[in-house]
Amino acid sequence: MTVKAVAVLCGDNPNVTVSGTIIFTQKSEYSPTHVDINIKGLTPGLHGFHIHEFGDNTNGCTSAGGHFNPFNKTHGAPEDENRHVGDLGNVKASQDGIVKTKIIDKLLTLVGPNSIIGRTVIVHADVDDLGKGGHELSSTTGNAGARLACGIIGMSQSKL
Repeated sequence: MTVKAVAVLCGDNPNVTVSGTIIFTQKSEYSPTHVDINIKGLTPGLHGFHIHEFGDNTNGCTSAGGHFNPFNKTHGAPEDENRHVGDLGNVKASQDGIVKTKIIDKLLTLVGPNSIIGRTVIVHADVDDLGKGGHELSSTTGNAGARLACGIIGMSQSKL
């Protein structure tokens, strides 16, 4: 039972053209989710990368709400036990502003009551401090800055 989902990122800022495609694959209900990330238009360096609570982009990326956090944890790194389900850390853009990477996450699921399908994936302007930065926003958002681009996660054809 392999389940696939996809999000097409669109920029939320008219002055910055960020776009991309994120493909999520989960081979069984209890297996980790594989995330294939392809983004372009970023400034070089690290950018916060998260799953947000709502699949609502009616007011741009802002209406996606906070990080997806069904277990009421504080913000953390992907490898931390105490983290939001939506905390995926940072992605690194090359000098050309491109991110092409894969991650595997044990908390993301495409099935069941805590499925990320129908939620929003967001890439942020700044580095996610992984909850360790000491800033007032560290424990909730990682102080990752503005929401540059977002896309609603939807079911995908299995051939992606």
